Amino acid sequence: MYLNPSKMLFISCLMLGTLISISANSWLGVWMGLEINLLSFIPLMTDQKNILTTEASLNYFLIQAFASAILLFSIISSYILSSLTFQFHIDFPFLTLISSALLLKWEQPPFNFWFPGTMEGLNWRNCFILMTWQKIAPMILLSYTNKMNLFFTLIIILCSIIGSMGGLNQTSLRKLMGYSSINHLGWMIAALMMGENLWIFYFSMYSFLSASIIFLFNCFEIFHYPLMNNHPIITFYFFIAFLSLGGLPPFLGFLPKWIVIQYLGETNQLFVITVMVTMTLITLFYYLRITFSAILLAYFNTKWTSYSPIDFNLFIKLSILASISAFGLALTTLIYLTL
Repeated sequence: MYLNPSKMLFISCLMLGTLISISANSWLGVWMGLEINLLSFIPLMTDQKNILTTEASLNYFLIQAFASAILLFSIISSYILSSLTFQFHIDFPFLTLISSALLLKWEQPPFNFWFPGTMEGLNWRNCFILMTWQKIAPMILLSYTNKMNLFFTLIIILCSIIGSMGGLNQTSLRKLMGYSSINHLGWMIAALMMGENLWIFYFSMYSFLSASIIFLFNCFEIFHYPLMNNHPIITFYFFIAFLSLGGLPPFLGFLPKWIVIQYLGETNQLFVITVMVTMTLITLFYYLRITFSAILLAYFNTKWTSYSPIDFNLFIKLSILASISAFGLALTTLIYLTL
């Protein structure tokens, strides 16, 4: 599906809304940027004419509009109180409301009820936008309220538990990637509490690994588990990509998690580390479940089983992505040291 001029316009406005939000010098500017982002993403969601897409776009719009209303109420209330005291300051109740509104926009627990169902109604391109780009503005804005360390610690634990447990019984790959995204959000919040550079590094690695997996899902139009009829080379690439996304050493996704664990250890957050690592092992389990049956099928291959040849250009792309996922640990170490 090629981009037409209207989609290019909406994508440009989508990026513009995010940039306005993260660069605004007032909370009203933040709200305006988030609304531009929302109104630009809705037309991109409805590019397919089916009931699931319509339901997902309506669900997304209602949730985001409700979160925007809470955010605008908190901002206006803070401005009114500031006009009475002649000093602008966001009190703790309004700070909590702003954080809750951003968490609702950001599909964070306990406000994640809408996210897996919305993912189920989208194509893989829009799923990738929702999993990556749509997280940038709320996450950076949430860093402005990082004084609420106990609140964020609770959110990190909830993200790890819900993201891992929710994906165990899923047969839909879009819902599974949604719960995986929730689990990674816990790591991103922990990285954000340690510093913006660490968050940028983790988010970049997560976006690359998610893009490499979604690229293959989109190429072969794979939406449900199990992956039983794929070529052994494709199955092997899935195996590497999911292990890297799960953070298993020595793959690419290990270093960001290791750095987050190191920083949390320096602040004596041992309980948080234990919960996050344990829940990550559960996510590794359902990552492996996706590819394990296909690997066994390829191993016990019969003589009459045949596979169509892979396109050469696709094979080159898969080889590059697999090499980066498998051997990119040294490269990412150098990149992080330069940040």
